[in-house]
Amino acid sequence: MNGLVKQFRHTFIESTVNLIPILLIIVGFQLFVFQSMPENVISICIGFFIVIIGVTFFLMGLEIGIFPLGNNLSSEFLERKSIFLFALFGFALGFSASIAEPAIIAVASQAGEISKGALDPLTLRLIIATSVGLITAFGIVRTILGWNIAIIIIVGYVIVLVVTYFTPPAIIGLAYDSGGVATNVATVPLIVALGIGIASALQGRSVLKDGFGFVALAAITPMISIQLYGIFALGSDFGTEAIEFVAKVEDEAHYQEGFTIIKVITDLFKTFLNLVPIIATILIFQYLVIKKPLANISGVIFGFIFLVIGLYGFIVGIKLGLFPIGESIAGSLVQMNNVFFIYLFAFLIGFGTTMAEPALVAVIKQADKMSSIRLNVTIIRLLVAIGVGFGILFGAYKIVNGYNIWLLITILYSIVVVLTIFAPKQIVAFAFDLGGVTTSEITVPIVTAFGIFLATNIEGRNVLMDGFGLIAFASVFPMITVMSYSIIMNLKK
Repeated sequence: MNGLVKQFRHTFIESTVNLIPILLIIVGFQLFVFQSMPENVISICIGFFIVIIGVTFFLMGLEIGIFPLGNNLSSEFLERKSIFLFALFGFALGFSASIAEPAIIAVASQAGEISKGALDPLTLRLIIATSVGLITAFGIVRTILGWNIAIIIIVGYVIVLVVTYFTPPAIIGLAYDSGGVATNVATVPLIVALGIGIASALQGRSVLKDGFGFVALAAITPMISIQLYGIFALGSDFGTEAIEFVAKVEDEAHYQEGFTIIKVITDLFKTFLNLVPIIATILIFQYLVIKKPLANISGVIFGFIFLVIGLYGFIVGIKLGLFPIGESIAGSLVQMNNVFFIYLFAFLIGFGTTMAEPALVAVIKQADKMSSIRLNVTIIRLLVAIGVGFGILFGAYKIVNGYNIWLLITILYSIVVVLTIFAPKQIVAFAFDLGGVTTSEITVPIVTAFGIFLATNIEGRNVLMDGFGLIAFASVFPMITVMSYSIIMNLKK
């Protein structure tokens, strides 16, 4: 028990330090750019504190429950020597994690609302979940058989870019963003743990080279499937008509007024329901297929309890603190009509939210812990955060100037393909996964709201066509920064 309390204290301090960049960015803009403080400063501070608590519980849940569970499941399936059953479990796990993913639900709902029902949110969620399930199954087979992940990923991105050429322009940004949100807080920890577990259990496998790549693959397939849906189900003329959409700014008072014990319990139960498909999948395969009781069952139970509390803390804290101040700053920037401050805020908010991303911290630490190569956790986090910052800045530049997303994405992924050829083979899969991990629970809501807000308030922009796409840029730039750094370090050696 003392060890658990000590670990909680350490994680709480770490989570607080991780959120400081966001706080500094917001305070800096309010004091030095707008020269005022927001009226709802108290609720914003409360929101930040709740987010810190949420991040702490989330990281604890991963460490004591989810990562060990993934490793144990990998070992059990490998002992049975049935690739088919393991792949079937991978499909079920990927599908169940994605269909319940809060960020996927949010983006699909926004797309449905913006398109006035032309895009059905449930259909989008089913397409994404099926894609993630199939590619998780493929990733398990790939890791067991030792296929080259770099070649697979390059071929995947080539297919993405070719399909994009034929996709209705209004769908492209949504498709790329779907790839980003598919690799999110409920999905990433489990599939990363599976990959690491397989690579650790098989002789001659490298954790970095063979254990990673699941997240990158899970990001590619929704991009392809959503675009194919646009081509064959919606048609080339979809979204060409002007779409009027007013971004909703929810008043944080709405959350304060209903903040009762009963509402807290109800919302916690709703958060738990998001994880029920994942828990059900694990239990069904564990007891009906593997036919063994769960190892470290108390750790798994506590892990999921902490995960539920953490996710709930995210939701409440973000709505109370991050959403209102983010929308307030974005609105003030548009009214100032000064693109320099829009770009500066875009970079800083990308950098700050990434430094605070709990899934990113957890994955890098797990890679460092399980790999034979020692990784500089701080340097990698900074590289990823800088990459996301430039990605959001680049996306904001595209919205402000109305550039074609296909051309920009093609150029960026072409750079990624070239870097893949020269980067150390050990780091390629890890770098690709980091691009997917960055678009998680804190980053996605703020970045999506920022993009839609910009497209809504800039004359001549189509919200569906221009408002989405920021997450895609936020995913690709970290791949560039991490691989570029690894190439430079390799040359120095």
